[in-house]
Amino acid sequence: MTEPPGRRERKKAATRQKIADAALRLFLERGYDAVGIREVAAEADVAVTTLFSHFASKEALVFEQDENFEQRLTQAVTGREPHEPLVPALRREIHAMVRHCTADGAAPVRRLIDASRALREYEDSMRLRHAESLAAAIADDPGPSPTTTAGRAIARFVIDAYALAQEAADPEAAVDEVFRMIEAAWQVAAPAEESTGRASSAT
Repeated sequence: MTEPPGRRERKKAATRQKIADAALRLFLERGYDAVGIREVAAEADVAVTTLFSHFASKEALVFEQDENFEQRLTQAVTGREPHEPLVPALRREIHAMVRHCTADGAAPVRRLIDASRALREYEDSMRLRHAESLAAAIADDPGPSPTTTAGRAIARFVIDAYALAQEAADPEAAVDEVFRMIEAAWQVAAPAEESTGRASSAT
């Protein structure tokens, strides 16, 4: 009997989480480079092919929230209220993401990433991808938009705010500090945003 879509998706998500949890447990116990994909699959009690159906690479196992974070960033642009300015919406989302990544228990994962060249390089490529997705969402926004180059620059500044805050002694203050600069850059790139709002472009 075919499973209903809702149940099938829940099982898929549960399997993905089980694999990610098993991988992280082994990586933290033994070190990232000392653990192989087959060992992760065995720990999670899944086939290697099943593991790769959920994660494209070994590095991706450490960044299991990658896709979710990317979606949250674009949703902060596309899902905000019609008259809500762009930069405050992005600042709110970055604050939430930073709180998640600096919560109790996150430090060992950060140390794991910092200790591995492969993970650092993967994280760098992931951030560039997130920035490109965010830039595309900014370009497609119905309100006044900056040039393509300016939009990409703003998107990279936003991603940098997230990265820098994770390294700061006071992550919340770091986000606000960087976003004050992003706000100033946005006023130069799309000065009509604050005065006209999103809805005016659709009228």
